[in-house]
Amino acid sequence: MPDVHAPEVRSRNMRAIRGKNTRPEIAIREALHAAGFRFRLHSLKLPGKPDLVLPRYKAVIFVNGCFWHRHDCALFKLPGERTVFWQEKLDANVQRDLRAIEALTELGWRVASVWECALKGRSKLPVDTVVSELSGWLRSDRQRLDLRSR
Repeated sequence: MPDVHAPEVRSRNMRAIRGKNTRPEIAIREALHAAGFRFRLHSLKLPGKPDLVLPRYKAVIFVNGCFWHRHDCALFKLPGERTVFWQEKLDANVQRDLRAIEALTELGWRVASVWECALKGRSKLPVDTVVSELSGWLRSDRQRLDLRSR
């Protein structure tokens, strides 16, 4: 199926997609801040540049887009055009994520991943539930947390 947009329109649309300060990320930041948690943003010193870094809890949080990180949920659909290109690109993203999580774990950091589908779509979780899960995890000694839709 051919692209419904002209190449220059598609290019403009793709350039508009942000890698940080996304709506799901901002929603998590605002809710955690309101719950009393303090954090740093997008640390360049840590592997994978985590979206939120909570040094007091030795924890980092990634807020992942389901498409860009190839999440197995209703929000991910491999494009029908240039399938090989997209498969390779998204595979590389997933491998990069795994390397970053492994490196962070080796450095003694705890890692949480909040998927876009947990905050968006038909099966989304209430923001209060997401924050409650994150709060409980931060105060625990669990190494990993993976928050996804129902």
